[in-house]
Amino acid sequence: MPTMLVIGYRDGLDEALRRRDLEPFYIVQAPVRPPRGRGVKYVADMENAQEILRAVLSAQLDDIAGVLTVHEMGVFGAAYLRQQLNLPGNTDSKTTLRFRDKYLQKSKLPPHVRRARCRYVSVGTSFKDLADDLGEVFVVKPATGAGALRTAVVRSPEEYERALTPFTGQSDVEVVAEAFIDASEVYIDGIWKDGDLRWSSMSRNHTSPLSAVQGGVLAAHILDRRRYSTLFQEAETLAGQVLTSLDAPDCVFHLEAFTEDAGLTFGECAIRLPGALSPQINKLTFGVDLFDVEISLALGEELSGPLNSGDPDRFYGYILLRRPKSGSLTQQDFERNFRFDEIQYSSSPDTPLGPYGRVGQAIVSDQDELKLQQTIAEIVRFNEAGGGYAQPRGES
Repeated sequence: MPTMLVIGYRDGLDEALRRRDLEPFYIVQAPVRPPRGRGVKYVADMENAQEILRAVLSAQLDDIAGVLTVHEMGVFGAAYLRQQLNLPGNTDSKTTLRFRDKYLQKSKLPPHVRRARCRYVSVGTSFKDLADDLGEVFVVKPATGAGALRTAVVRSPEEYERALTPFTGQSDVEVVAEAFIDASEVYIDGIWKDGDLRWSSMSRNHTSPLSAVQGGVLAAHILDRRRYSTLFQEAETLAGQVLTSLDAPDCVFHLEAFTEDAGLTFGECAIRLPGALSPQINKLTFGVDLFDVEISLALGEELSGPLNSGDPDRFYGYILLRRPKSGSLTQQDFERNFRFDEIQYSSSPDTPLGPYGRVGQAIVSDQDELKLQQTIAEIVRFNEAGGGYAQPRGES
């Protein structure tokens, strides 16, 4: 059975690889533990391309068919492994860095693409320097991204000092600061192939990932193209401009943008699978399997099957359920109050916390996207309140 090198681990991708009769071999960091029976090597630093290559060479694997990554931290390493092992897919390390480093990314975009002003926080940079340049409120985050981890909105010298605490303070290219944009976000998940936008969908978070890192419940749902036709047109135009100007390779991509009065303002773009349950809800809504597309691209295959982004019968969304701020909840509590397409929830205090504090997850759907949005908001409030707020389960 051919082997697929995978940087990081993800249940949905593991299942997709098995359906394709591919044997995954995982390169992961603790505490991630792939299922028993899978080949695995642990590394201390997922972004250390030399360590990743040493891990692969030491495994002495036969019949390696390709390499892919499940998250941002493995994008550069995946390109490097393809280059060294003569595997299909993107091998351009320099181009890949434009999708890892937020300053390099924004500085490469053409002038007509609106984006927040961004600069490195080099060693010794003061709060006043940044406030004078970016405004009284700005955002500090890792230059190479990490979801919303280590991202902070800064309004004072004290907040600036706290925001820098997670970093080494020894690199001129470790941290970036960006002007703060006070607007809601949408994100585009899509497929870029042969220099063209082959497929895309658009979703909206219930709350920002930054708020979710700070204790909120992360949830999102697919938007209705019929209701937001102008926004969809603008988003597809923006995606084309960004991916073209950054010389994007064939990829599954995830692009974030702010919805301001003047139109969309570019946030950032990644050339990897979207996070959380986005691949699952896109497959349920449109029948497009982004896990399978990612595998095909890693094997150097042409894309097969329809890529539908039209008007679906139902819209889907997800919620990453977490322990409530007070009280306790069981899966039965959720099921008594809401109708789910899928739900898993652990009330055991021994359950380890996943990303964004998750101890469970749920998928919900509705024929009406606005009703779906309202349902997700009700479930989030119920989760946060520990059952103190309930909405009787209804038909949808």
